[in-house]
This record gives sequence, structure tokens and C-alpha cells, in this order.
Amino acid sequence: MRTKSTLLKSIYIALTVVVVGCTMDETQKVTNLNTLVMQDEFSTNGALNDMYWNHDIGTGDNGWGNGELQYYTDRSSNITVQNGYLLITAQKEDYEGASYTSAKIHTKDKFEQKHGRFEARIRVPYGQGMWPAFWLLGNDIDDVSWPQCGEIDIMEYEGSKPTILHGSIHGPGYSGGNPVTKTYELLNDRFDTNFHIFGIEWGPNYINYYVDDVLYNQITPEDAEGEWVFDHPFYIIINLAVGGTFAGAPNEETVFPQTMLIDYIRVYK
Repeated sequence: MRTKSTLLKSIYIALTVVVVGCTMDETQKVTNLNTLVMQDEFSTNGALNDMYWNHDIGTGDNGWGNGELQYYTDRSSNITVQNGYLLITAQKEDYEGASYTSAKIHTKDKFEQKHGRFEARIRVPYGQGMWPAFWLLGNDIDDVSWPQCGEIDIMEYEGSKPTILHGSIHGPGYSGGNPVTKTYELLNDRFDTNFHIFGIEWGPNYINYYVDDVLYNQITPEDAEGEWVFDHPFYIIINLAVGGTFAGAPNEETVFPQTMLIDYIRVYK
């Protein structure tokens, strides 16, 4: 594994390439929130910091609502911290009735925030059927259910399309296969070969989406085809799904294991 200093040089090169190739809408609002309130740099090898993180275990209801094929575990073969990175690894194996295993973690009841900048530096895996995501859910989900609680997908990626990612919101009237969404295409690079920073800056009436500090989308209440439900605290989720309605099932060309590497997660206000 490369050192962080070497990886930083790689990301600087990638940043230069992306910035040259992108333009921003002048009407978009950039807040540049910079008061750090939560961070996990994954600096201690082994298990996760339980001050922040919970594990989801199992297959959920209907593959966690998306027809996903994996069984989520907390085993070190699926999720561990090594050399300053969080590794979430999808394995092809028969386990508890499923054909794949992986991991999913969240900060529900441990860290939740309304508005702010949420960002993570991630290298995603590659291959048909890989579905990594960095996202937020409203902390009132147990009371009002989904999608009334709101969902903010900061980074969603199909492993078969290594230059493209999606940023979306889900709410009442615009959820499931009909979110408010926009894709971002990386120029002269791939998301699976370098680390990239995925983030949002979220205020009372907007959510700005970034890749490597390039602002590529802004979503406002006027864009939502229903109630704006993004005015209360949300919690963080990060996972690597296999299969499902978004990415499709793996095929004979999909190589396992596949690993999602997370360098850090930071939240500002």
C-alpha cells in the first residue's frame, strides 16, 4: 500500500486535471464552512472508534430495501482499520444464506448534525455490481420512516462506470428511482485508481455538491417535487453494497475481493 504522502501527490495531480475541465454556475452559493466538529482519521489499527460508529448486520428487509445481495458483517475480513485507512471489503463467499459479504456503518445516535459541510476522502472499488456510497439519513427515521425522514446521497457510484458518480436527495414525492439527482464525470482519471474528496455544504435552503472542492451541483427546495425535509439533524452512513437495483448484479468479469478505502471523514459547521 502506498504511503499517504505519495497518495497526496496523486490527488494534487488529479485535482489540477479536474479543475481545468470543469466550470461552475455563477449563481451557486459557496459557504466554505470551516469549524471542525467531527473527524475520524482512522489512525488506530483494528476496530472502529465506537464513539462514532455502529454496524448494520445482516441482509435487512429485501436487501436493505434495494435488492442488495450481500450480508453485512462486523468481521475484520469485511471491515478494519489499517495504516491510516478504513477498509471495507466485499467478499464472494457463502455466508448466512447470502453469496457475498461486506460492511455498513453509521453514526445514528452518536453523531448527528443539521447543516454543515460533510466530506470524506475515498478510493472506490471497480467492477459490475459494486455499489459504494457515502450518505446521510434523517435522525427521525424511526418516527416518520423513509423517505419522509430525508436522504442525502453525497457519493453514490456504479462500479461498472469508473468515471461517473451521482449526488442525490430523496424525500416524499422524489425517492427511490425518482430522486433529485445529478451525475459528475471525472475527466482524464478514474474514481477507482485515485483517492477523491466527496462532500456537501448544506444550508437552510440548499445543498451544494463537491468533488475535490469542485462545485458541480446545487439542490434547493425549488428542485424538489414535494416537501423539503432537510431541516433537522442527519447521521452519516458509509457502506459497500453488492448488487441491488442501482448497480445490478455482479457478472463473470467481476473480481473479488473488492475494497473501498476511506482516508478520513470530517464534518464542519
